[in-house]
Amino acid sequence: MDKNFPKPNDPADNKERLNKTISNMEAAKEAMHFAEGEERAKIKEKNDRREESIKDLKSEIHEEDKSRINGYI
Repeated sequence: MDKNFPKPNDPADNKERLNKTISNMEAAKEAMHFAEGEERAKIKEKNDRREESIKDLKSEIHEEDKSRINGYI
């Protein structure tokens, strides 16, 4: 049986991940116009998680930039 290991965090792709997450959230907001009931609730929940991810990614990017400026990276 294969073991699943988490992918290492690669800070080089954080900006790309941020842009993709924002794009997915915007597309989901558009899809909400056509969704009803449970499907609409699921989209809303997922977008709430995306908002949290966006906040975290922005914070991580900011910290990495600060470290780069200070010569730590």
